[in-house]
Amino acid sequence: MFCDTMGTKKGLSPMNVLIGWLSKRSKKVNILLLILLSLCAIVALKFTVTNSDYFYLTSEAIHNAGTLILFYKLFTQKNCSGVSLKTQELMASFLVARLCSSIVLVDTSIHTVLDVTSLLSVLLVIWVIRFKLKSSYIKELDTIRLPFVIVPCAVLALVIRPITHYRIYGILWSFSAYIEAVSFLPQLRYMQNAKLIEPMTGKYVFAIGLSKFMGFASWVIQKYIAK
Repeated sequence: MFCDTMGTKKGLSPMNVLIGWLSKRSKKVNILLLILLSLCAIVALKFTVTNSDYFYLTSEAIHNAGTLILFYKLFTQKNCSGVSLKTQELMASFLVARLCSSIVLVDTSIHTVLDVTSLLSVLLVIWVIRFKLKSSYIKELDTIRLPFVIVPCAVLALVIRPITHYRIYGILWSFSAYIEAVSFLPQLRYMQNAKLIEPMTGKYVFAIGLSKFMGFASWVIQKYIAK
């Protein structure tokens, strides 16, 4: 049933080929490969990128490209198959929390403007999936329960957070960071359940994943390698 919606096995996209190859490897092998590739990429970026601000700008540019791909799928193809609604809801959650904390913790800047733009885009995607393209959303594949993701992040934010004059905002900032780190888990579970991902969704997932990696690489280089 799902193959008709997601696509056929003819002409598999590189993303589907990669998923198929990884699914045949053990979890330990996949984790090791991910760690090795991430470390190699971070070290390479350290020696090729001289200004850490480029990481943020590149991350945002890639994220916006992924959003445009998703918009094309939703508004041109009139289809939301392969897209996890729960990932979009988690993205909205961490953006709201980060915007609330940035009012006090960070000066209003281009970062805030970009976060507002991202939030509006995510809210539009959520509205389209819930109301306009509800018939093509396969709820049975979007199986991760949001409370199991949100509650641990909230508890962790209460325990591990930056020390500031305004405790509530420190908690909000930490909560947004933890939610952002796991916001793509529902999408990955969706892909695992579907077995086959159609090309446009695969491109969107790749763009957002690369964007998250660039943000993580920037943080690692600033906090550890740069020292």
